[in-house]
Amino acid sequence: MNATLQRNTVHDDTLEADYLIETPLDPARVADVMAGEQSSGTFVRVANESDALRARSRASVLRIEELEPASQPSLPSAWLARQGTPGPWRRARVTLSFPLANIGANLPTLAATVAGNLYDLGEVTGMRLLSLRLPVAYRARFELPRHGVAGTRVLTEVTGGPMIGTIIKPNVGLSAAQTAALVRELCEAGVDFIKDDEVCANPAHAPLAERVRAVMAEVRRYRERSGRRVMVAFNITDELDAMRRHAELVECEGGTCVMASINWCGFSAIQALRRATPLVLHAHRNGYGMMSRDPALGMSFQAYQTLWRLTGVDHMHVHGLAGKFAQSDAEVIESARDCAKPLASGCDDPVLPAFSSGQWAGTVQATFDAVRSTDLLFMSGGGILAHPDGPAAGVTSVRQAWAAVQEHTPLPVFAEHMPELRRALAFFGGRA
Repeated sequence: MNATLQRNTVHDDTLEADYLIETPLDPARVADVMAGEQSSGTFVRVANESDALRARSRASVLRIEELEPASQPSLPSAWLARQGTPGPWRRARVTLSFPLANIGANLPTLAATVAGNLYDLGEVTGMRLLSLRLPVAYRARFELPRHGVAGTRVLTEVTGGPMIGTIIKPNVGLSAAQTAALVRELCEAGVDFIKDDEVCANPAHAPLAERVRAVMAEVRRYRERSGRRVMVAFNITDELDAMRRHAELVECEGGTCVMASINWCGFSAIQALRRATPLVLHAHRNGYGMMSRDPALGMSFQAYQTLWRLTGVDHMHVHGLAGKFAQSDAEVIESARDCAKPLASGCDDPVLPAFSSGQWAGTVQATFDAVRSTDLLFMSGGGILAHPDGPAAGVTSVRQAWAAVQEHTPLPVFAEHMPELRRALAFFGGRA
């Protein structure tokens, strides 16, 4: 069943959202409930909900496309159980249009509108936000990335090819001095980018202020020796006032990047941080899996990254191909492509996709084949630090792998004359 398409493009005064729904009821009825719940309505029409108010403020159903039904409900619903409603469990793709006048340039309210009480509706046994489309004038009311791909290249002085990064390992437990010593080793190994782990922010054994000063002293000394810049993403995840202080310290010490666990800081905090600091904002998405792993619940990355890019972040994690996490390669690829797409027609606002999770020289081929671009951050933790010949050989092996794929040479052939890559393929390949 297909409802009539009411609009072909996003109007300047509305935004559009696509959903996957599952219900034993008529999908058209459920779509109407969704539109009412997330705008002017409730479960019954109330006295002040005039026709004029509804015409001005109510969300509209633009499109309904019925899909193959499910054999059983994906999620429980006590409301349906009380009604004694049986299957079949119908699935549909629904497109809603929301008046922007209801929302304004208010990101938390935008999120509450497109991804709020919809998840609690009793009529559904599945609800997933798939994608968002914004008019260009509305996108312009929110923060842009300060640096994005081009700015990160300027700050790292990597003018071509991928930016090669790594993660401080062990994740926690190192003192500030030990962390600085490892950063010195990684700088000498030739990486472009080093980041803290998401679980290491301001621990007692390595307070952030102490760690920033110790690490940046090593980064500055390395630059004086080599002329190379290395970007370090310090994990400043905290409450807002503390994040502002942490970012100021990083800037004062000559740092260029800070990282935050965005899901736990919240939209408002990241927006405020963006406005307070000129540094690169590296958005770590840890926790996103609870929003995405069930195909009938949560939200897809296109919608997720749309909301977070409105805060002005510069980098977004997309995980990695053939990595250690649950996401399929297809999802990782689509996520990376989403980062490169403008949020609205004509906008120049891409963010740098950050590949990580089980990445090493052997996953380079799949990454390049998938994205056909080197505008990316390729991060290897164990793939660099656990190389049998040391971190420098690990970095070299990754660079050799990227050189091979860009020359259209199979990795084993290229590795015949590249000992670092050859050792990586033998060592990590046996663990894949």
